[in-house]
Amino acid sequence: MSAPRTVLVASDLDRTLIYSTAALGLTMPDAEAPRLLCVEVYESKPLSYVTETAARLLDEVGRATVFVPTTTRTREQYGRIHLPGPAPQFAICANGGHLLVDGVSDPEWRAGVDRRLAAECASLDEVRAHMVRTADPAWLLKERVAEDLFAYLVVERALLPEEWVKELAVWAQGRGWTVSLQGRKLYAVPKPLTKSAAVREVARRIDADEILAAGDSLLDADLLLAADRSWRPGHGELADTGWTAPGLTVLPERGVAAGEEILREFLRHGSGGATSAGV
Repeated sequence: MSAPRTVLVASDLDRTLIYSTAALGLTMPDAEAPRLLCVEVYESKPLSYVTETAARLLDEVGRATVFVPTTTRTREQYGRIHLPGPAPQFAICANGGHLLVDGVSDPEWRAGVDRRLAAECASLDEVRAHMVRTADPAWLLKERVAEDLFAYLVVERALLPEEWVKELAVWAQGRGWTVSLQGRKLYAVPKPLTKSAAVREVARRIDADEILAAGDSLLDADLLLAADRSWRPGHGELADTGWTAPGLTVLPERGVAAGEEILREFLRHGSGGATSAGV
């Protein structure tokens, strides 16, 4: 009898598996909308949701595979999320800046990240100062630094000039940084800071036979390229640019329905069998 396969499932969270009210994409009549489960509360208010079917699928994925939440969120922001299913042994936060093992950041991993950033790209202080100096108060709502690793702006999306974003991306490119616009947040992230590097480290530690992945934004592109099989929803930056890659399946579903379908695919390929939740 052959040994059981070890499948690593690495998935982005926001707008991939979990959805804010604004991102749910419920286009059906209200009476036909799926029941939702709140998985995140912020300032005493519900913030992020999955469908009840997705909640059951998450539990199954967590039991059939090594499920690794893989997010650009800080550790504090990730800590607000309570996903159904077993608590993941590994999680990746700050776009790969922190590798959590049983909820605790691996200090050796973080030290290695700091060394790569110091050697390969411009400083956070330089990039942050440029962003704030060139932003217009008419559309800039907040500016933040995440985990002393990268910076982001919270903007009034309707007023944000597309040309400014393009100019920032060109400026950042020459300094070893990348720019990504996700909802109302505009991120500037060092190129060496990647989800894929952290996922490869987890795969090495567990001796994974296969990596499955999903994501919706440009910050997920490297993660999808590192996987043996990957999926992206019909919304998000990658969909807007028509991004594709070997091994990638483009799903037609958008919003919270896409999150549900991604989990079905994870379970179908990760467990080698049919799903039981709503299939």
